[in-house]
Amino acid sequence: MTQTHAKTDAATAMIDGLVRAARSAQTALGSSSFATRQKALHEAAKIIRARTNDILASNQKDLAAAAQSGLTEAFIDRLTLTESRIEEMAVGLETIAAQPDPIGAELARWQRPNGLDITRQSTPLGVIGVIYESRPNVTVDAAGLCVLAGNAVILRGGSDSQHSASLLAEAMVEGLQAAGLPGAAVQIVNTTDRAAVGAMLAAVGGIDVIIPRGGKSLVERVQRDARVPVFAHLEGICHLYIDKDADPDKAKAITLNAKMRRTGICGAAETLLVHQQVAGDMLPAIAAELQQAGCVLRGDSAARRLVPDMQIAEDDDWRTEYLDAILSVRVVDSIDMAITHIATYGSGHTESIITEADDAAEIFLQRVDSAIVMRNASTQFADGGEFGMGAEIGIATGRLHARGPVGAAQLTSFKYVVRGDGQIRS
Repeated sequence: MTQTHAKTDAATAMIDGLVRAARSAQTALGSSSFATRQKALHEAAKIIRARTNDILASNQKDLAAAAQSGLTEAFIDRLTLTESRIEEMAVGLETIAAQPDPIGAELARWQRPNGLDITRQSTPLGVIGVIYESRPNVTVDAAGLCVLAGNAVILRGGSDSQHSASLLAEAMVEGLQAAGLPGAAVQIVNTTDRAAVGAMLAAVGGIDVIIPRGGKSLVERVQRDARVPVFAHLEGICHLYIDKDADPDKAKAITLNAKMRRTGICGAAETLLVHQQVAGDMLPAIAAELQQAGCVLRGDSAARRLVPDMQIAEDDDWRTEYLDAILSVRVVDSIDMAITHIATYGSGHTESIITEADDAAEIFLQRVDSAIVMRNASTQFADGGEFGMGAEIGIATGRLHARGPVGAAQLTSFKYVVRGDGQIRS
């Protein structure tokens, strides 16, 4: 047996063991009371707060290794935990717990002429595999959402966040146990061997859905190799369109926030489209603020005539998720051209129009076919927490089952409950 085959067999055996434990735990979790699942999340939040110093110390180990590896500032920002970010995780769990019970909800009900009473009722998906990279907070967000929706979860974090993610997963397990629920409902894959990812993707009948949370190469691999269903978005190529009827102050503030608040998140704006009628007045001022904040601008010829120190935008720039302080800029002659550009180069994630004109806003909101469309708001609001979901596992850009922020309600399926009184079919 080759070393590669031995690693694959070992990874498969390990994932099989996690899956068996997860399926057993999910049976108990999925039939537990809403109050019990809420208690588990509140207990986990307490534990996370109590262990803030330990979590920060573990995160420092991850950060030291990342710095030694020469990773980018944007990557290190995604990896970094602070006291405020740890508190945000705890608050996120409490906010998730405050959501309505996603299990057992009556989605529809009707009666047939023969007297049958039919209900469509929400149910847990089952066992969910979450494969992610540098963000330690995904550990808590994913586990919290899965627990509330009655799903067991198998977490496979990236090697860069292994110390932080393992400690956070322990807190979630202890929260479950404190509420009398099986700790195996939340498990983390304690190996950085990539063979474990392959074993998860091949776990047909064991894992019900895979959710990748990371960069393009990870998501591409999952979508290419998975033999189980996948919720995913490939990229967050998000657009801002400044319409001819935009308010200049809103345009400036929204653009700066959408690009520079956090450049490494999937909701960060990557392309700015500006209507030619206002480009001369607005673009130089907006560009100056962006550049002062450290943003590199890459523009088309019309944009560079207005801001000569912009770099030249190549065709690939319109297709690039920078996840960095870089912004592509294009001047367009109409809202139709802006919508066409988004349809051609966008990834279906999040787009925003800045305008005071109701008719233009409605055209944009109805015709742009992305998971999230906005008016006069920063694309950085593309986040389950900001949508009132407490948190989300990711932004799904597909068109089946879930789209947009994937919160607890999106981690359910449904069944039909049919109640009769002796009916037989003729």
